[in-house]
Amino acid sequence: MSSWANSGSRDLHLDLRHAIRPGSRGARDALVEALRAAIRSGRLTPETMLPPSRTLAADLGLSRNTVADAYADLVAEGWLCSRQGAGTWVINSRTGPPPPRPRGVTTTPTHNLMPGSPDVSQFPRSAWLASTKRALTAAPNEALRMGDPMGRIELRLALAEYLGRARGVRTTPDEIVICAGTRHAVEILARVLGGPDKPVAVEAYGLFLFREALAAMGVRSVPIDVDDDGAVIADLDRTAAGAALLTPAHHFPHGVPLHPARRKAVLDWAHRTDGYLLEDDYDGEFRYDRQPIGSVQGLDPDRVVYLGSASKSLSPVLRLGWMVLPAALVDRVVTALGGQQFYVNAVAQLTMADFIAKGSYDKHIRRMRISYRRRRDLLVQALEPFDVGLRGLSAGLHLQLTLPEGTEAEVMRRAGEAGIALSGLRLLRHPDAGPQTPGADGVVVSFGTPADHAFGPAVDALCRVLGGLTR
Repeated sequence: MSSWANSGSRDLHLDLRHAIRPGSRGARDALVEALRAAIRSGRLTPETMLPPSRTLAADLGLSRNTVADAYADLVAEGWLCSRQGAGTWVINSRTGPPPPRPRGVTTTPTHNLMPGSPDVSQFPRSAWLASTKRALTAAPNEALRMGDPMGRIELRLALAEYLGRARGVRTTPDEIVICAGTRHAVEILARVLGGPDKPVAVEAYGLFLFREALAAMGVRSVPIDVDDDGAVIADLDRTAAGAALLTPAHHFPHGVPLHPARRKAVLDWAHRTDGYLLEDDYDGEFRYDRQPIGSVQGLDPDRVVYLGSASKSLSPVLRLGWMVLPAALVDRVVTALGGQQFYVNAVAQLTMADFIAKGSYDKHIRRMRISYRRRRDLLVQALEPFDVGLRGLSAGLHLQLTLPEGTEAEVMRRAGEAGIALSGLRLLRHPDAGPQTPGADGVVVSFGTPADHAFGPAVDALCRVLGGLTR
């Protein structure tokens, strides 16, 4: 038979195939099988919270012990996870129980030092809420309909002012297009600038998600080398690329800025080949040794597409990004986007516009710059006793640790066993890049991701992992 359970305001349908007699082993087995089937079929998806055992027992007419025992069985099998005070939730998918994990390794890392996210515990909730309220109060009715594919004019006006003032970008609101983050921008630009015979050049070390985005659009990526002066622009001449996706202000993951001579060289290449530089300014606001390095776009707006987002400054879940386009590309990008703005909700755009206009964005950046610099200094100090090199000290939210040759895999293994999430350097290397440079082992450590209370324990755990590398 089938039964419905109601937990709070949520209905839970369970197919109880066997007659249930309260208190019997048969009831427990029937409940286990019903929950297992619901998870296997996908009706209960990973992260779904289950009712408390007392509530589910009351709804189904069972004893609380029967439900608690059924939950315990499914936790032991790997279908569910349970923690005192946090409840019970689904962790497995329809594919069946996962293979046993090494002792000490959990689904969620104990210490998250993965790059790619700011400290979201510092998200300025009160100021963001105030901006949302002001923005919605002032918004015209048409703002709540599908609108201009370029995005809300209020946000484009605010960005034109902010980017010009803070990043040296030369633009007007009519050359800014709002998108759902930098990956989305890369996908759109791949449609416009790439093709079967027009690859996009990327740095030999960089985020694999951009390589995946290009591949999803049917565009091949070709790597160019990176050294202590940033991307080796001379390598572009051996490619047939129509565009080059680079991180000039702060290379990811090496952390070096593109040398001024190479900034000029990449613009010369773009003019000579009728190509474009795609400038990923992913964390350009966070510089600690001097004022932030200005954008390359400010040197030549006709040959540079400037890419920015709120992912590193506020939160990646906002899905707010922007493209500053050469005038010649605006119509082509708008056509590629479609006739309306489908990708970023208007309320988030209006909120961000108010957040910038009221000075809240500048205030948040200044506050987080101080916080991240303090964390960087603590991390550098903690790593002094170890046989590692450090790159990227001057800016950003991460450090690259260069390791003794041949030790990267071992460090990553130890980190996994210690519940530490890190990024290995080899994962970030383009598969078509040339032979690995001797001694290029390393890991990328974010000092921006953890909350303040979690940062110290994460650094201590990392130091224990590196203990075998002491001088």
